[in-house]
Amino acid sequence: MGSSAGLLFLSALFVLYYCVIKVIYRKYRAGLAFGWCGRAWGSRERQAGLGARGAGDSERLAVLLLIAHPDDECMFFCPTLLTLLRLHCCVSVLCLSSGNYYGQGEVRKKELLASCGTLGVPETQVTVIDHRDLPDSPAVQWDMQLLSTLVLKHIQDNHIQLVVTFDQGGVSSHANHIALYKSVRWSHQERKDPRRPGCRILMLETVNIFRKYISILDLPISWFRSHDGIHVLTSQEYKRAKNAMWCHRSQLLWFRHLYLFFSRYMFVNTFHLL
Repeated sequence: MGSSAGLLFLSALFVLYYCVIKVIYRKYRAGLAFGWCGRAWGSRERQAGLGARGAGDSERLAVLLLIAHPDDECMFFCPTLLTLLRLHCCVSVLCLSSGNYYGQGEVRKKELLASCGTLGVPETQVTVIDHRDLPDSPAVQWDMQLLSTLVLKHIQDNHIQLVVTFDQGGVSSHANHIALYKSVRWSHQERKDPRRPGCRILMLETVNIFRKYISILDLPISWFRSHDGIHVLTSQEYKRAKNAMWCHRSQLLWFRHLYLFFSRYMFVNTFHLL
């Protein structure tokens, strides 16, 4: 009798939690009708026109996704990337290595282009920097001055208004991910600040291991915690995200298949402004 009551209680609790997720998701989708993604976008009036359908390139928000390796774009940033594209922003991708740790650099470059194409970013908007002093390696600390110079030049040359990258935890604590965050911080501290008028920097929040692998169940936790922006995938977008991951066939080890279903980063992104 006691075990039946306990099971009934857990079932009711699960149903209640599911209902909370549905309510939050509806509120999120309703906000997107006005172009809302969080405080990072500025006033609601400004948000509504940033990615307006039919606007010319000069009127659309120019966004740079700054990543360290091919597959970062779909492993960690899919909710954000697809939300930005849904809002008709002009999105480009800058990858700071070819992912040549196992000698597969050329293959991984092609996989990145295929993945971005699946997500909706054309090849012309994807740049891979394959510099010998910026190798794909968790054991190598990238040179901050070199990295910052390359990133800043790309931001200035392409009139970027919003930069999206990792925070100080790098999601997975990978040294190359963290280096991107440090390079942006370094640029700011050295007064070579990419945050020129109209340019903002969003850092993807690193969460603890429990939250990282509870999939969409992390949505209520993310929603009610303090952040400057939240992006959530629709079911159709999740299918696109999975298809993008399939493009990285050289990286599809057994645990990557589990990652597709259990990682909250495949469903939810939360950000803080620098």
